[in-house]
Amino acid sequence: MDPMKIAVPEMDKLFSIDGYLRLHERELRRRHGVIKDWLDKIAKNEDGGVDGFSQAYKYFGIHVQPDNAVVAREWAPGAQEVFLTGDFNGWQWEATPYTKLEFGKWELTIPPKEDGSCAIRHLSEIKVIVRTRDGTLVDRLSPWAKYVVQPPKEANQGTNYKQYLWHPPPHEKYMFRYSRPAKPNSMRIYECHVGIATEELGVGKYREFGDKIIPRIVRQGYNAIQVMAIMEHAYYASFGYQVTSFFAASSRYGTPDELKYMIDMAHKAGLYVLLDVVHSHASKNVADGLNRFDGTNTCFFHDGARGEHPLWDSRLFNYTEYEVMRFLISNLRWWHDEYNFDGYRFDGVTSMLYHSRGVGEGFSGDYNEYFGLNVDTDALVYLAVANEILHNLDKEITTIAEDVSGMPTLCRPVSEGGVGFDYRLGMAIPDKWIEYLKEKRDDDWNMGNLVHTLTNRRWMEKTVAYAESHDQALVGDKTLAFWLMDKEMYTHMSTMSGSSLIIDRGVALHKMIRLITHSLGGEAYLNFMGNEFGHPEWLDFPRVGNNDSYHYARRQWHLVDDEMLKYKFLNEFDRAMNILELRYNWLSSHPAYVSWKHEDDKVIVFERAGLLFAFNFHPSKSFTDYRLAVDVAGRYKIVLNTDDPLFGGHNRVDAKVDHLSTPEGYAGRRNFIQAYLPARTAFVYAKFD
Repeated sequence: MDPMKIAVPEMDKLFSIDGYLRLHERELRRRHGVIKDWLDKIAKNEDGGVDGFSQAYKYFGIHVQPDNAVVAREWAPGAQEVFLTGDFNGWQWEATPYTKLEFGKWELTIPPKEDGSCAIRHLSEIKVIVRTRDGTLVDRLSPWAKYVVQPPKEANQGTNYKQYLWHPPPHEKYMFRYSRPAKPNSMRIYECHVGIATEELGVGKYREFGDKIIPRIVRQGYNAIQVMAIMEHAYYASFGYQVTSFFAASSRYGTPDELKYMIDMAHKAGLYVLLDVVHSHASKNVADGLNRFDGTNTCFFHDGARGEHPLWDSRLFNYTEYEVMRFLISNLRWWHDEYNFDGYRFDGVTSMLYHSRGVGEGFSGDYNEYFGLNVDTDALVYLAVANEILHNLDKEITTIAEDVSGMPTLCRPVSEGGVGFDYRLGMAIPDKWIEYLKEKRDDDWNMGNLVHTLTNRRWMEKTVAYAESHDQALVGDKTLAFWLMDKEMYTHMSTMSGSSLIIDRGVALHKMIRLITHSLGGEAYLNFMGNEFGHPEWLDFPRVGNNDSYHYARRQWHLVDDEMLKYKFLNEFDRAMNILELRYNWLSSHPAYVSWKHEDDKVIVFERAGLLFAFNFHPSKSFTDYRLAVDVAGRYKIVLNTDDPLFGGHNRVDAKVDHLSTPEGYAGRRNFIQAYLPARTAFVYAKFD
């Protein structure tokens, strides 16, 4: 990569998109200058330039050479001595000391055995021993460990993870068979967790997911999966957000090769695979985490208050440290190169961007919030450098930022002075749905406020819209389906049961909420696994508070597979919605033009990608010959109808009827059609001539 490529940012494009940014040009140029300095420094200092820097996983950690010698390297600037031990040397740690190199690095070479075989066999247990500054000897896992496993409870070996050398013989290694799919223009993301993807009372496995769950996802019309909790985390209930081993694929779901199999099956099915990556913080674990690896409180992290997250009880990285930057960027490269992940969803970006960690921040939209002293420039620069390196590595890579603050330029290229993400998550949208379902009567829903929430995103910075992610499904909150129908979901979801006002309302609104979010809320769409069929109950991992139960840490697929239950209606609608987007590509089109939002009627009308969308959220009023503004004249027909019996609807509208436009200006458009809009229904119309 040529760092001079971004020497002069094309900021005129930024200012043409948002003229208010010109008031902060000086700060934007300062940030960009620091980003360029980092890229220049890497290119100058590294023998292999940026490419070599981002592949540090080939240098650090434990590696078996072609001649079966073992070379091990660590970065432990605060250590007095470093040793490698394990069952390969009878745990005689003094026998295998590392040699100290420059800049806090340590190196060890173990020659092959006399018969030419490797001194450390595949799956041998190993430990790094560090002598700290005060002379204390401490056990550690290598930060670059590729395979770590927690001993089974019955083994009585404690709960700390153990490191094993992962170096299977060539004939046992999994070899990828299928090529990566192209980056989707209209990204329909299925957010998933391998462990809870099983119906059994236990932890799901990579192979099971590849064989059984991927076909479900493909049938539903999704073209991407976002896989959670892959980077190893000692505490299952952290949902993968307290990472302990950044280079290790979680062993609770299977082996590294089995993860490769799962990703290969996803690619075979045409699915683009995103990794949920956590570089915003790290677990405080010492024995099996990064914390105090070299015996000091710093090493990978800031010291003092800046190195501790006030709410997450975790450590915060020191992004100004050269070796930390190397560690994190090569971590991203590792998952791309070794496991064929196609892109990344960065967790906790808001926490990274501000010294306040976003705690107690309202983010009013005042630009001083984004360009003032509260911004953590070091973290912002890390994100920009990572994005620039990733996108130059592979043009098909996608990066998504979990940011609720609305930081301007976050999703503009680094070459323009931005941070380089492709998308940000529309985090205000699910919060709005929960607010309405929890706090407002249906009669009090405000159409203008709803439309504002769905459309309030930065121009030319793409958003991933979603009605529900894992955050809303966790215990302590409720899923959309539970907010709508929890009182009767256990008694009235049978197709044989009588009509229920609660279930009828819940099924109707669940479809409408997903459709308007999908079509109006962004340039990509995300669904959390199970929400497509209104999965009942929350998600709760086994923990002390629930007697280590797996009852809520699974997906009850039998509910949607049972033809006698109404979950199938929600599932079929989700599929139809995705298939229609595949046909018309509204996610990759310009944002919608909203022509109508009527508070008394509770009706919203908009156009996008040549389609006309009409929503009647009124709980009781139906409208005959309701005028729907449309710009292009023609003959319109219904192509998606939430009231279709296939989706559990009441079949009140004939979808075969033609709607001829009237050439008369209405609601700011040149034409209109007239249609019947029953209460709590939504329709999508397409032009057929």
